[in-house]
Amino acid sequence: MNSQIVKKFYFCEMLKKSILVLTFLLLGMAASFAQDIVIKRTTGTFKIDGIMDEPEWMEADSAYNFMQNFPIDSALSESPTVARILYDDQFLYVAAIMRNIDPNREYVTPSLRRDFFGDGNDSFSILLDPFQDNTNAVIFGINPFGVAREGLITNGGSSSGGSSGPRSFSLDWDNKWNGEAKQYDGYWVAEMAIPFSTLRFGADQSQWNLNFYRVDSERGEKSTWSPIPINQSIISLATMKKMNWDEPTKKPGTNISFIPYLSAGTTKNFENPELSNDSFEGGFDLKYAVTPALNLDLTVNPDFSQVEVDQQQTNLDRFELFFPEKRQFFLENADLFGSYGNRGTRPFFSRRIGVARDESTGQNIQTPIPAGLRLSGKVSDNLRLGLLSMQAAGDNTIGLPSYNFSMLSLQQQVFERSNVSFMFVNKETFESQNDFDNTEYNLYNRTFGLEYNLASIDAKWTGKLFYHRSIDEVQLENPYAGGIELAYTTPKWSSDIRFQSVGSNYNPEVGFVRRTDILQVGGTTKYTLFPKNGNIQRHGPGINYDIVGNDTYGLLDWDINLLYDINWRNTSNFSLRLRRQYVYLTNEFDPSGLGRPPLAADTEYYNNLVIASYRSDQRKKFNVMLNTRSGGYFTGHKWNLAGTINYRYQPLGFTSLNFSYNHIILEGQQAANLFLIGPRFDFTFTKALFWTTFVQYNSQIENLNINSRIQWRFAPASDLFLVYTDNYFATSDGNFIDIGQSKARAIVIKLTYWLNF
Repeated sequence: MNSQIVKKFYFCEMLKKSILVLTFLLLGMAASFAQDIVIKRTTGTFKIDGIMDEPEWMEADSAYNFMQNFPIDSALSESPTVARILYDDQFLYVAAIMRNIDPNREYVTPSLRRDFFGDGNDSFSILLDPFQDNTNAVIFGINPFGVAREGLITNGGSSSGGSSGPRSFSLDWDNKWNGEAKQYDGYWVAEMAIPFSTLRFGADQSQWNLNFYRVDSERGEKSTWSPIPINQSIISLATMKKMNWDEPTKKPGTNISFIPYLSAGTTKNFENPELSNDSFEGGFDLKYAVTPALNLDLTVNPDFSQVEVDQQQTNLDRFELFFPEKRQFFLENADLFGSYGNRGTRPFFSRRIGVARDESTGQNIQTPIPAGLRLSGKVSDNLRLGLLSMQAAGDNTIGLPSYNFSMLSLQQQVFERSNVSFMFVNKETFESQNDFDNTEYNLYNRTFGLEYNLASIDAKWTGKLFYHRSIDEVQLENPYAGGIELAYTTPKWSSDIRFQSVGSNYNPEVGFVRRTDILQVGGTTKYTLFPKNGNIQRHGPGINYDIVGNDTYGLLDWDINLLYDINWRNTSNFSLRLRRQYVYLTNEFDPSGLGRPPLAADTEYYNNLVIASYRSDQRKKFNVMLNTRSGGYFTGHKWNLAGTINYRYQPLGFTSLNFSYNHIILEGQQAANLFLIGPRFDFTFTKALFWTTFVQYNSQIENLNINSRIQWRFAPASDLFLVYTDNYFATSDGNFIDIGQSKARAIVIKLTYWLNF
């Protein structure tokens, strides 16, 4: 880097900072920090290398005076950051200098793999909200090792999406852009070139919403350019600043991405040799910008063989387990389709399309999808559209017909950050009833619904009101689901209340519904203290309750919990729940999960238990996440310990061990021991070559699964995958695992290439 340019650049920024801080102190006005930024056109040529020696950077406007979000939100960052931004006809350019307190400190990264994640990792990120709705944004980030990530932010950037839907931050979205970083004595530099073709925006815009944030592992500090209160997530979109264009945005040119693939593989099924096969497949995805803000995705014969396997779970629940969507095609604007209802009552769940569950192995398996399309994005500044149609092939071995899965979603913004949404889901076969057993499979299933999603300007109030109704060939009573949620959050107080009613015949076949024929009410209230001194960043008590019943049985389940949460400044945290619960069994149930004699229907149980979790300092090379749910369990007791143990070979990767152990003692039965052990090896030889091996032993289904994947990113967003999968019979006597013969084995090689036109 040209040292004179950097010194001059940084001196100017520090001079500005000193003047601004002095003004703030003299006037006592927080408004002094509310500067926006002007993005200027450049005609210069940039080499994205982390060596910020282009003279054009000296002419760019800058963002400085980052404010802390963690561990406090009332002071300037102790680790100063300065960011600059420019653009030309094709790219939006970003550069940033991140200063350190200790010039010899070591940076933290989990590996060299793209899309890193974690609170303890050093990083710099930019958030862009072109339509200024403070609800949806894209994020581009980079760390000191030059590892990049990109993602989508929905639902205003709330930390988890609450009980109302999926997480609001997804790194599964993938796109082409260029970023690099370089480390120096006492600071590191990031440079980015983001193509306008990766962004959705309109012509003639004079402003975008913008924010920058930095995570500094040395201080355990999170800081943002636009201040964000400590009770909100660092990706919150409620308080973004303005990026002012020096001239209105122009309509982007033709934006077409063509992503073909070829794959070949062999599958051996040792239990049923007739299911063994060799395959050679091809297909493609096509992305076409119908308008600058509305994108059409077309897929033909998609193949998801490279998608990472699900992390298995020990199933001791009376209801279906939830596994998140990981397939790239379904992820962009996923909130338009998947955020209806709440986590336990979803009218649309994309994993119902092209994925079936193999209960003998505990794995999800693919079923063919000949073709599909998705139209999603902004129709106008305030109206978003989602339209999806996927054709799934049938399965003659079980008499399943071919179905079309379609969904229409409309989301109209009201007020500043709230919206009203309408959805219609249709599952329908076009085959004749004579071609399949229609007593088992319906001709069609439909669901429609209306929702109001509340988000106040200051993010203190959030909520939801929804009503859905399903339609089957045979019309039955009570095919509905409805609910209301309301939450209020300040730094010291947070409180929410939830209510839902799910009819006995609510049946969205393309959805995920844990329970029907219920009335449910729940809520949580917490109080948080912020010590001025010491190692604890915040702590406080709370109370939580959940009550489920119906008209037939009265109370079905309830629990009440006393809570206490502690967060330390070093990123570790501890959470404790003391629970009293009641369960009424309407049907027989085997709590051991091993097929033993079940408990009788129409019986009730009261239990006391402890629920606790601990996460250690994520900045350390060795760190752990532990949780337990132990105590009374139906007629006896359950002792549970689960979690993840990680060791990081910085920066080349990590080894982790996921585990779950349940020791169950029920009245009149022999003790049951359930193990789930999942070692994972993740090595990143370079930023383009990765090897991941995930082994999972599940004693409940007596299966050992091995999934090993080599990925070579030979060009931007273009990959060569080699994937090996095996499932073995496996049993354990509590001392060692006896591995038997293989059930099924597969090896696949897949090539994808991303072309822009």
